[in-house]
This record gives sequence, C-alpha cells and structure tokens, in this order.
Amino acid sequence: MAQDNRLVYSTETGRIAQEEEKAPRPKGDGIVRIQRQTSGRKGKGVCLITGIDLDDDALDKLAAELKKKCGCGGSLKDGVIEIQGDKRDLLKTLLEAKGMKVKLAGG
Repeated sequence: MAQDNRLVYSTETGRIAQEEEKAPRPKGDGIVRIQRQTSGRKGKGVCLITGIDLDDDALDKLAAELKKKCGCGGSLKDGVIEIQGDKRDLLKTLLEAKGMKVKLAGG
C-alpha cells in the first residue's frame, strides 16, 4: 500500500490545492462529428462538435468564428465545441469549407 505524504494544510496559507494533471485529449480519426444533444439541458438543444485535432487556442478561435457565423452562443469544454440551437446543417457547410471531413452523428 503506497503512502501519500503530501502537505494538505498550512497555518500560514491555509488549504493547499493538489496540482491536477491535465489529461491529453484523445486524437480523432480525422472525421469531425456534429451531434445534437438535449439531455440534461432542460429541453434546449445544442450541437456538439467533436474530433477536431487542433490545439486549445486554435479551437477557441474556431469556436468563436462558428458562434459568430451562426449568430448564437456556445462554449468550448474539454476539446468539444458546443453551439446553442440546432444548426447542424450550417455547421457542416462551414466546417467543410475549411477542408474538414464532417459527419452528422446521432439523432
């Protein structure tokens, strides 16, 4: 049994947070998938875009560009771009124009 002898509290600084290692995102197969999802969102639909092999800065710029062209909100979480509303067809044409191979996944 391995012992974890790390410092968890200091009287000078208080609770000491443990450094979390960021797990690398899995590499995609070269196909960008667009999926519509409503579960856990109170019936509001979002489009999830997965499988884009870009670094975080480039993904952030791509997400901002897609949100602007779709005229809606969205976010970037763990390498998955979320776009509010059902805009799968528009997203597919925008991503194909950038030279990506796109599939509409799920229902």
